[in-house]
Formats: sequence, C-alpha cells, structure tokens
Amino acid sequence: MTKSNPIHFCGFLVAGPVVHSHAIWRNPAHETPFLSLAHYAGIAKTLERGFFDFVFFADRLAIADRYGDSHEMGLRLGDQDATRMDPLPILGAMAAVTNHLGLGATRSTTYDAPFNIAREFATLDHISGGRAAWNVVTSMNDGEALNFGDVPHLSHDERYDRADEFMEVAFKLWDSWEPDALVLDRAGGVYADPSKVHYANHKGRWFKARGPLNIPRSPQGRPLIIQAGSSGRGKAFAARWSEVIFALQPSMTRMTAFTKDVRAALEGAGRAANAAKVMMAVMPFIGETRDEAEAKRDLHDSLIDPRVGLSTLAAHANADFGALPLDATIDEIADTGSQGNLAALRSIAGDSSITIADAGKIYGRGVMCPRLVGTAQDVADELIAIVDSGAADGFVISPAFLPDTFDDFVDKVVPILQARGRARIDYGAGSLRERLGTSGARP
Repeated sequence: MTKSNPIHFCGFLVAGPVVHSHAIWRNPAHETPFLSLAHYAGIAKTLERGFFDFVFFADRLAIADRYGDSHEMGLRLGDQDATRMDPLPILGAMAAVTNHLGLGATRSTTYDAPFNIAREFATLDHISGGRAAWNVVTSMNDGEALNFGDVPHLSHDERYDRADEFMEVAFKLWDSWEPDALVLDRAGGVYADPSKVHYANHKGRWFKARGPLNIPRSPQGRPLIIQAGSSGRGKAFAARWSEVIFALQPSMTRMTAFTKDVRAALEGAGRAANAAKVMMAVMPFIGETRDEAEAKRDLHDSLIDPRVGLSTLAAHANADFGALPLDATIDEIADTGSQGNLAALRSIAGDSSITIADAGKIYGRGVMCPRLVGTAQDVADELIAIVDSGAADGFVISPAFLPDTFDDFVDKVVPILQARGRARIDYGAGSLRERLGTSGARP
C-alpha cells in the first residue's frame, strides 16, 4: 500500500570547507567556493527544488588545536574547524532566494545570552515568513572555552543544567509579546498594545533577564528546536525541548536503539512518543550503476588523510591523540567531550580493536556518518526501509561533495520517492513547524 506520509529531509551544512566529509574542499571535479554567497544560495535553491523540509548549519566557536596541542595539523590539512563562518547571515541570504525551505542555525547556550539568541531567531523567523530553526548545542571543548575567557568551562551535566534554564528564559522572551500585541493602527497612531507586552523578570541560578523582547511575536512564535545530544543527559534535554532530534548513528541497529531510547525519553518527559521527529544523518553516493557509485565513494575516500580526521576527532573528544602512535588503540583515550563519539567508533570496530589511524580515516571520510552507496533506486529503497522499520522519521543528508551530492539526490532519488508517495510534491501552506507536524514543548 502506498504510504501517504512523506519522509522528511534536511540538508546538512557547515559554513566552511568541510561538512562531515573532509574531502569536500578537495573535490577534483571543481573548486568549492565555500566563502562565497552564491555557493550557499545555489544550495538553498536546489534543496527547495527537492522539497527538503529545511537546511541547518552545524557550528563551533574555535579552531581545532587539541591534536598535538596545536592548530598546525587542522589548518594544514583542512579539518572540520579550519573555517566556520557565522551561519545566521548566510541563512538571511538563503531566505531571500527561497520561499519554503526551513532555515536552521546552530547557537550555543554556553557562550551566548538568552536575549541575544531570542532576538536573532525572532528576526530570522520574521524575515523568512516562519521558517526559522535553532540547533541547540551546549558546546563541549577547551578551545571554545578559551575564546570566552569570562565564562567558566562547565562539566558535561552542568552545561545541560545551564541550557535548561537558558531555554526557559528564551521561551519567556519569545512569549513576551502576545500574538495580537502589534496593532499598527495608522489612523489612530497606535503601534502596539502595551498591556499585551510583558516583562520576563527572570532571576535564576544562571541568568537574569528582564525583557520584554524588542521584537513582536514572530510567525512561528519561536524557532523550531533541533537537538542532537547522544549522552543520557543530552537525550533528557532533547526530550524536554526538541521538535527535531538529529542523530548520527553508524548502523541500522544503532539507529533503532537510539530512536527507541528517544521515544521512551519523550514519554518520560510527559510528551507523546512521536512528539519530535528523529532524523538520521546519511551520506549518499549515487551512480547510474552500483559500480559507478562505489567508484565515487572510493575516489572520495582516497582524498582523506587520516590525520585530518584525527584533528577533528581530537576536538570532538576533547582528547589529544598527537602523542600516540597511529597504531595505538582507541581504548587508550579517555574522552571528556562528545561521549557518544568514541562509543560509536568502538561499535564500528565490532570485536576488533580499532586503531587511532583507523579512527582518523573513519572520521575524515564522514565522522561516522553511514554511507548509502548504489543507484538512485538502491538509495531510495534503503531510505524507505529505515523509515518503515521505525528507526527514523527522516534523514539529514550529509554531502560528500558540494553541491554534487545534493544535485544527485534531488535530481535522481527524490523523483523515485515522489513516485512511490514517500517524498513531497509540493510544500503546501504553513510554517516550518506546521509542515513537520510538531507542536514543540513548553518550559
């Protein structure tokens, strides 16, 4: 029977030379102008042509320098943090060349203020007509902390405790204007109804914010909330606040287990088990034949220096691999940063012992993002199978090359899914939140 519910899709980006794939900027077919506005505008148009629900930019606030206690390797080889432009101005430009595509940016609750975040996303939601999304991160490593000297580097769970209060304040600020507070009575000279604009007057452990926000209530009221925590505390945070939960799990088994845990956590937080959409990252390699797709993958992988992956892995794990021989095992590293990353690496290795060089190669080719390799029909079949198994509601498409991967996916895979009733054929009316069918959470 043809399914009536479309699979949800998001385009994953970093405003720099690397996304998950560390080969992007080395594309032998053409240059990748990651510093140019036209590059991102073109991607936005392609994703909207493919009826993607939204795009979002990952971000971090430091150059990676954990590997060898130096930025030399990451900058020389071009790791994930070698360049990261601010995604919000880029999203504003993307809003100008699209009409429906959701627009998501990463912002940290550790190195920002609730009023500033609330103002940024209210602005984006207004100028895009209700398409803003916020990927909430707590930040995790020493490099970021050293760029914000007046902010203490908190423990893992403390970052989430602080983030909970951050979200409470942001929600109060977004709600400080009632929906009909903006009057705009030109004849009578009344701009707004002051009785419908409220002070937040928040005083908590971490934050004090008087409010109200100096921007009227936006079309969505607040941005769509995205979160990707993989630790126990991170999942609890996501269960309370998220409308989309982004996950990077390297196998169907891990996808299924992750989604099962998320559903249970949502119910534990007093929400419906399906209150948030779970979207799994995948990296497709698409060819006219399976051999052609495998050749694309192999060319991509041949461009990866294990050391560039190690530089990014060191930043994510907040651990220095530089002093260890490349044949040392991953078990010799104690991580204090992304607690899910090393466990996932061990899962990839199975019963064998994975080396530091192996980890660098895995990270460099895609940060453990599972790859779908085959014809467009093969890829479509795999996506449908994952969703129909209950392991995901949709996918975050991570590019191997830009804009090549998105072009291939939109031109070749999306039509197959549309023909089978599993991809949108139009956007319809409504905001990003309404199209995704999420209701959000209340503090």
